[in-house]
This record gives sequence, C-alpha cells and structure tokens, in this order.
Amino acid sequence: ALPDSDDPGALAARIRAEHGTVVAAGGCFDLLHAGHVGLLQAARRLGDCLVVCVNSDASVRRRKGGGRPVNPLADRVRVLRALACVDAVAVFDEDTPERLLGALRPDVWVKGGDYAGADLPEAALLQEWGGQAVLLPYLDGRSSTALLARAAEGPR
Repeated sequence: ALPDSDDPGALAARIRAEHGTVVAAGGCFDLLHAGHVGLLQAARRLGDCLVVCVNSDASVRRRKGGGRPVNPLADRVRVLRALACVDAVAVFDEDTPERLLGALRPDVWVKGGDYAGADLPEAALLQEWGGQAVLLPYLDGRSSTALLARAAEGPR
C-alpha cells in the first residue's frame, strides 16, 4: 500500500478555494531523469500547486510492454514525492488520466514537448471546466526508454 501523506483532491480543492491555480502533469515516471525533473519544475512554476498523475504498474505495462515498469509504483511515487516541486501524487490505473483529471479539474495540464504536433486527447476534457493543456519544452535525448537501451549496451 502507498503511504497517503498527501490528498491530491483535497489539495486541489483548497487551492481553488484560495483562488489559486492547480497544475497537473502526468506520465509513467519509470526511470526519473533530468527531462522529467525539468518538466516538473517548469510545470510547478505555472501555478500554486503541482499534482503529478502517475500511471499504475498495470497501466505502464499496457503502454510500454512486459518489461516495464522497471521501478514499481511505490518506488516511483516515493521519488516523485521527494521532489520539492511536487505537492501531491495521484495514481491512475486506466490507459489515460482522463477520469482522474475529471476528478481533480486542474486549471493547467502539462505534457512534455515530445507531444508537439499531436493533439492531446485531454485538451478537450480540460476545456469543459475552462482548463488548458500546455506543452512545455522537451529536454532532447532524455527518455526512460533511451536510458534502458544504453544500460543494456553496457559500459562505453
């Protein structure tokens, strides 16, 4: 079981009650790297709190294949919670975070620029309550998949 030291829904409600901006970002965050950290830091600067929506282990397997995740959910959540820019972590088991986003109703949904050129399916959902989807610059060459490939190659 995951420690429930933060309640993403209660945090979002409190920030909204204070007329603040709720920001959410999502992903697998399997092997946390500089690209993830840069994205999350930039996302946090867009509002008054940052809720990270993270795929469950089953959701990661469906998206990335049988060898993933490398790190189990409890470890991924613990590492994310340790980042100063992260105010809360919410887990979703579906293939997309749409149900979770509907519950959190963030003002801003952030994804990395590696999605540029493709419409984010969550964008239409956010418009239902006046939220917006934002693509932040992607730190080129940084990905968990690339890290795994380099690790499999061995020392250079």
